[in-house]
Amino acid sequence: MSEIRVERLSKRFNETAALDAVSLDFAAGSFTALLGPSGCGKTTMLRLIAGFEAPSEGSVFFGGELMADPQRQVPPEARGVGVVFQSYALWPHMDVAANVAYPLKARHVERGAIAGRVGAVLDIVGLNGFEGRRIEELSGGQRQRVALARCLVADARIILFDEPLANLDMHLRASMVDAFRDIHRRTGATIVYVTHDQAEALALADRVAIMSQGRVLQAAPPQEVYRAPANATIAGFVGRGSIVAGMVIDPAGETATVDIAGHRLVARSAGASAGPAKILLRPEALRISPEGMPATVLDSIYRGPVHEVRLALSALEQEPRQELLIDSTETLAVGQKVHVAVSDAWVIPDLWTTTARARHQLEAAVRTGRAQAAGR
Repeated sequence: MSEIRVERLSKRFNETAALDAVSLDFAAGSFTALLGPSGCGKTTMLRLIAGFEAPSEGSVFFGGELMADPQRQVPPEARGVGVVFQSYALWPHMDVAANVAYPLKARHVERGAIAGRVGAVLDIVGLNGFEGRRIEELSGGQRQRVALARCLVADARIILFDEPLANLDMHLRASMVDAFRDIHRRTGATIVYVTHDQAEALALADRVAIMSQGRVLQAAPPQEVYRAPANATIAGFVGRGSIVAGMVIDPAGETATVDIAGHRLVARSAGASAGPAKILLRPEALRISPEGMPATVLDSIYRGPVHEVRLALSALEQEPRQELLIDSTETLAVGQKVHVAVSDAWVIPDLWTTTARARHQLEAAVRTGRAQAAGR
């Protein structure tokens, strides 16, 4: 296992900043997902950690050892890093065993030891007995497992995944998610996983770093990113939900009484102040009820277990219409008048609160890093 630390890491391509002064720690043995849309900087971060790119500014450390800064660059092959690409990057003229054994042969490991190590990692990834198969004879999921075995056979301290499931269908993705979780439990490797698929990130990682325009907006456990997004951008990107305008009436630290379209309820809060606010309402926290916020059904789509229903909140005079998304087990007709009960809501932090919170998290991370360094 190895800790990864990036400090004020930046990468520019001509005048474009692909990564902008990012500082982030990846604890030894952790599983971190870098999540964001195309062009947000997540793959650039991965390539800087792997050593495929040199930083324009800032530093990359593995443990206490400097891997890269603008003046020095440890080559990828000397970093002890395994990389699993979206394209698998397998040799088509080699069979499965030869592909997996390639890193060992490159390091001149004794031939007698290679077969045993190859067999052991193929067993870990569920490909025992596939040693003689040609690459073209494998499914997409099997090829991805071969690429993963190639990382494991080299005893990589760090494993980097670059959109590894993007080329697989839904069912194969589900099986590979289970495989990656199992590999992490077995190996204890430090894993950094790049994806634009939030379902993958939430299911796999013990921490999710949301990226946008070359910066990290929030880095937190998946439950926190989903239930308590640090700003409206994250709230709109992660999960389904409705962001509605409301008013904080009675702030009380971790909770606040809020008013939404004339209806009052208690919401979770990160220290919101009294005044206008944006409120996040997730579909699973809303239900049709005899009492609650009055609304009108705008649309209903059958999704199998539930109907996904779009509602218009009954607005007060001179207020713009606001919409909600709710999952309903009953069929609702367009135009039907209903009431919506709310079991959970989140007051999205404003810019000042978000900045203070990020500063607090950074200071805590620095204190933790110093304590760990002192204990080594």
